[in-house]
Amino acid sequence: MDDLRVPPGPGAPRGLVVPASDLVELFSHASGPGGQGVNTADSRVQLSIDLATTSALDGAQRERALEHLAPRLTGTVLTVVAAEHRAQRRNRVAARERLSQLLREAVAPPVPRRPTRRTRGSQRRRLEAKRQRSQTKATRRRPDRE
Repeated sequence: MDDLRVPPGPGAPRGLVVPASDLVELFSHASGPGGQGVNTADSRVQLSIDLATTSALDGAQRERALEHLAPRLTGTVLTVVAAEHRAQRRNRVAARERLSQLLREAVAPPVPRRPTRRTRGSQRRRLEAKRQRSQTKATRRRPDRE
């Protein structure tokens, strides 16, 4: 198995190279298409990486990845499964692409929120709608006894 290359992006301007020794590949029977071979071929691929111990990430990247991928992690291990193809080789490629994409998105720093100001027109429309609604409800009330 070769090293996993993650293309450059925000948070990793030169990309990442995950050593093959940090990746764990497991193969098992896949459900779905495969005909007679589906019961004999181990075409489903599980690709795992321990984010806490991998040498591909620096401290800031590791922290961002652990925070961003927290719902998908088991401890600190990220696992990706691919079983959509009949051939094990194609599933291996699909799992590696999926893991690469996840890591690329995970190490990207969050985009800072820039507060925006409501337009004068939107404020005016909002207040006018409130006045209109108030008027509608006022007409439903019981009239005063005078």
